[in-house]
Amino acid sequence: MKLGAFSISLAVKDLKASKAFYEDLGFSVFAGSLEQNYLIMKNESTLIGLFHGMFKNNILTFNPGWDQDANTLRDFDDVRVIQEHLKSKDVTFASEIEASDSGPASFVILDPDGNAILVDQHV
Repeated sequence: MKLGAFSISLAVKDLKASKAFYEDLGFSVFAGSLEQNYLIMKNESTLIGLFHGMFKNNILTFNPGWDQDANTLRDFDDVRVIQEHLKSKDVTFASEIEASDSGPASFVILDPDGNAILVDQHV
């Protein structure tokens, strides 16, 4: 199963302070903006999303169809195929997508400890 680019999405209290902290660690802004209340920070192939007021807890994120530079991959597993595979394994879903749709879509699963994992396809 090809899950695509990986990042962690952090729910932050102060976006400017978090931006400065991760810049001190060598990250730079890759996407988003302060005005949009989110920033995607990048250091080499490591991605960290900083989100203010968008969700309550931190989330592990996978982007099928993207590499770590948000380039579209030629060969990837569609988010609906991934969802069907996980359903066959009795994985717990917090949200699902319609299997008959196509294109961008996302779902959320929960690991055994209740940690949210977002599978978010943009292509």
